[in-house]
Amino acid sequence: MVFRRVPRPLSRISASFMKKLIIAIDGPSGVGKSTLSKVLSHELGYLNLDTGAMYRAVALAASRQGIAAGDYAALQRLCDEIVIGFARKDGAEHVFLNGEDVSAVIRSPEISLLTAAVAACPEVRQAMVARQRELGAGGGVVLEGRDIGTVVFPQADVKFFLRASAEVRGQRRFLELRAKGVEVDLARTIAEVEARDAADTSRTTSPLRQADDAVVIDTTELDIPQVLERMFAVVADHRRRVERSQPE
Repeated sequence: MVFRRVPRPLSRISASFMKKLIIAIDGPSGVGKSTLSKVLSHELGYLNLDTGAMYRAVALAASRQGIAAGDYAALQRLCDEIVIGFARKDGAEHVFLNGEDVSAVIRSPEISLLTAAVAACPEVRQAMVARQRELGAGGGVVLEGRDIGTVVFPQADVKFFLRASAEVRGQRRFLELRAKGVEVDLARTIAEVEARDAADTSRTTSPLRQADDAVVIDTTELDIPQVLERMFAVVADHRRRVERSQPE
């Protein structure tokens, strides 16, 4: 997915109205959720919350401590001990684990695969969902993940579900990793994307699922500005409907 500067007219929606909205962006890996949520939240002056990064941080902590993905009791204790934070630094979103910037290391192929297994632990999801609800309860937030509109905030004001073919998503991931100097194989990367999809959609707790009232956007052949145009149109339509419902 190619990034270009978003035209300023996209930020024409009233900040005073928007500050209380909860916007949920769900979908599998590689559909552009992270980039879109960052740009959308920036344009609207919102808090951006990458919930997937929280699970990645847990997976990283588990890996470092030698905790197996199937050891749910140990994972629960781990969630009680670690501190996950977010901060905007040098114009980019950074993720911190116990004060350490782990933004790059949590995106490795190994952690990506481990994350799917760790995220299947009900105790981990319970701990992360509680934290996500705490951070987003006041509104004025864009949350992206796999169960935001179905589990974390089923009452979200605006919900998006992004999708794209596994082949295209795998290629995007491949190019992203190669750009960072990581030696990866395209066929293996696509297979890993498909494996992550299977794990996310088949897990018992909070599986990846499209909310019934979500707006679906296929990003296979769209770039960031095109998707954002659609998103802003949906948010603007929500605003108009709310305004019409207000008593005169």
